[in-house]
Amino acid sequence: MHGTPTGLVFALYYPILAAIGVPANLAVIVILSRGRCGLSRCITCYLMSMAVTDLLVIITAVILNRIIGIYFPSSFLSITPVCSLSFVLMAGSRDSSVWVTVVFTIDRFVAICCHKLKTKYCTEKTAAVVIGTVCGVSCFKNAFWYFIYEPLYTINNTPWFCKIKPIFYTSPAWAAFDWIHRISTPCLPFIMILLLNALTVRHILAAIRTRRRLQVRSNVENQSDPEMKNRKKSIVLLFCISGSFILLWLLFLLTFLYVRIANVTYFSGSNFNESNFNLEESGYMLQILSSCVNPFIYAGTQGKFRDELRNGVKYPLALIAKLLN
Repeated sequence: MHGTPTGLVFALYYPILAAIGVPANLAVIVILSRGRCGLSRCITCYLMSMAVTDLLVIITAVILNRIIGIYFPSSFLSITPVCSLSFVLMAGSRDSSVWVTVVFTIDRFVAICCHKLKTKYCTEKTAAVVIGTVCGVSCFKNAFWYFIYEPLYTINNTPWFCKIKPIFYTSPAWAAFDWIHRISTPCLPFIMILLLNALTVRHILAAIRTRRRLQVRSNVENQSDPEMKNRKKSIVLLFCISGSFILLWLLFLLTFLYVRIANVTYFSGSNFNESNFNLEESGYMLQILSSCVNPFIYAGTQGKFRDELRNGVKYPLALIAKLLN
């Protein structure tokens, strides 16, 4: 794999992704845990959970799966039972990350569009229950992936690597499981995020028109509107997070549809030049990238987050300068 141009791209891409994603998500966790970003405890809970699940995706999918698979192909993690377990952990953390994004979108929809439900639903306690539920269901659902793999090779009675069993493509039960799995992640999240964002935009535009009419009648159109500014910041944050999710997961979704509709198989592990491998791996690369972009979205849309990040960078530099002096 390393000898091909495609293999070289993968060998460089995943370490760079881990080098950026791990410290970025750790920084988000530390900054949000301090509670100085001017966000409600409910929103902070969702953003914290997104950072934690994204960090788990990078650890399981990038470091344990891709980096070790590329640079240490004959390690203990390549034994079939361990390899199968790593796939389960990777899928569980990935689905948890996706559904935490969905429930965050639901929370923002309720907060902006459903004022009567807002006081009961948009609380830290409800957020914790919802996040725990979606993460638990995601882990349970993905546990079944452990049973679809078989050894690629058996050397000295030791099974090595993982390949999908042929029955996975012919069994109606496994086909149904695969459809349910892909519909729940990412098809259903796609639909829910697009629908909720459309309803949220419609509600916000209606509210903006109403407030502008009131301002015109009161002759205060030139005055600043703090509530409107807060709504704009909220909608920018929401749309950046959900928009990046849709864009980066789109090719992964198209790959699944191609496999099932064109009656081809997922990558078998024997030929890295296969066109279906390039399609599948490209979708996987973009999907994993979605676990690294949220910290940069926070830094780009939240002024107080940037201030906290700046202070966090300055502190160790000032400490080092003080020690040197």
